[in-house]
Parts: sequence; structure tokens; C-alpha cells
Amino acid sequence: MTPPVSASNPAGGADFGNALTQGIDSLQKTQATADNLATQAATGSLADVTQYMIASNEAAIATQLTTTVRDKAVAAFTSIMNMQM
Repeated sequence: MTPPVSASNPAGGADFGNALTQGIDSLQKTQATADNLATQAATGSLADVTQYMIASNEAAIATQLTTTVRDKAVAAFTSIMNMQM
């Protein structure tokens, strides 16, 4: 279990950064897999086209998730920056 981020645990920010990096890496792998299967489907070397359809949908959903997380992070940052002290 990951400890919560607090003033006494500044390393929590590094954990968040690592989670984001791993998420982006996973997205890139998912998209690369879908691209490879698309190439195989186009050349006729893919025996089961449903593999491509599944990989394509996984890549699309992962991209939507990443975009949503990015948008929420930007909104949170903007909200923090607009706070008056």
C-alpha cells in the first residue's frame, strides 16, 4: 500500500510522477501493438482479425483515459494557481 502524500512525505510526488510515466509507457505499448496488428491485417498475414479489433479498441480506450486524466490534472493545476492567498 502506498503511503498518502503529505507535507511530511514529499517523495509522494515522485510516486505520482512514476505512475504517470508508467501510464504513458503502457499507452505507447498498447498503441504499438494495435499498429502492428493493423499492418498484419492490411497485408493479410493476420489469421484472426478480431485480435486487431480488440487491440484497436484497447488503444482507443487507453487514449481516452489518458486524455481525461491529463484534462483533470490541467484543471486541478489551473484551480490551484487561481487560488488567492
